[in-house]
Amino acid sequence: MKAILYIIFLFSNFSLIAQGKKFFDGGSVQLQSTVEKLNLQYVADLPFVNVNINGKTYNFLFDTGAPTVISTAIYTELGLEKKHKSKAKDSQRNKQSQIFSILPEMIVDQVTFKNIGVVVMDLKATEFECLQVDGILGANQMAKLFWKVNYAENTMEVTQDLSQFDLNEFDFVIPFTTKNQKTPIVEAQIIGKKIDFTFDTGFSRNLKITDRNYNPKEIVEKVAIFGNSSIGAFGAGNPASGYLFKAPNLSLGNKSFTDEMVTTGGSNLIGNGFFQNFVMVLDWTNRKIYMKQIRNASYEFSSFGFGYRFVENKPVVVYIFQDESLPLQVGDSIISINNVDLEHLDKDAACHYFFNRAEQDADVIDIKIRRSGEVLDVKLTKKVYLKS
Repeated sequence: MKAILYIIFLFSNFSLIAQGKKFFDGGSVQLQSTVEKLNLQYVADLPFVNVNINGKTYNFLFDTGAPTVISTAIYTELGLEKKHKSKAKDSQRNKQSQIFSILPEMIVDQVTFKNIGVVVMDLKATEFECLQVDGILGANQMAKLFWKVNYAENTMEVTQDLSQFDLNEFDFVIPFTTKNQKTPIVEAQIIGKKIDFTFDTGFSRNLKITDRNYNPKEIVEKVAIFGNSSIGAFGAGNPASGYLFKAPNLSLGNKSFTDEMVTTGGSNLIGNGFFQNFVMVLDWTNRKIYMKQIRNASYEFSSFGFGYRFVENKPVVVYIFQDESLPLQVGDSIISINNVDLEHLDKDAACHYFFNRAEQDADVIDIKIRRSGEVLDVKLTKKVYLKS
């Protein structure tokens, strides 16, 4: 069974404020063969591809929830021209003013993209640095091809001719509309409501719905959470109350599912925790997503009752379960877990423990924390909270 991880990645799901559609319509693509196989690495529940820009290799997130993004360093090195500047809002409702430019060329294996509209930004959160994210291959770029994606086998194929993919084996079809940046929006019925979800490969978990779409009185199996378990493109949001629950029924496209794990928050998203059980074909021409199930979903939400992230190389508690017996608080600094010193880490060591949590193989942990100058010792036992 798959355990829910500590931090939910929402690396994108941008809303571009006062940004027109035409900017993301431009550009072209060239393939050397009718069907090209592309590199894909599925890491930390997120898909990445290596891209070549001006002779250098970079690591880009493959993200339907965002437009194509390049770092400020790439923008400066290439001496690109600023087309205009506009505000962007991330999944945590953080806003920043960003430069928009045109990238002359990006090569992904044997596929060459030319004159793609891009947003220029730096992804400076520790999680981005540990994952070495240099940019995003986004929906406006994807829309120029048909994509066949299989996370389970780390494979991806592209073509300009949809007939090259045998769609007879794909019995699950989801129609979609798009935002200006080409991000797919799909309609689903969940907890008795029809909701528009962003189809977001930059979201590492199953489903997320806004607080206004959730009524805790309607759900029996749920966990109340306080804090912030998500990281957006511009960092974390403010602490807030929320829930994790099992949805009794989810209707999506022409298929229904039961017991899907859902979190509440500020966005309606469907992500990789769901997608990883399928092979997908993404078709912007006909605005359809074709899916073939390759394994059954099975989830177990087990936890010590809290989550933490590294801030300036130091682990800080960022969310807790609203359980009267839990002795931790949001904002507690973690000194050590099971005698593993976490207070004196450099950047490389922080990234090591980001991927290899000190508590990941334990059922009981001794945790030492600092709160308001006082050092406290706490013992916690892992519990199973939700199970499918």
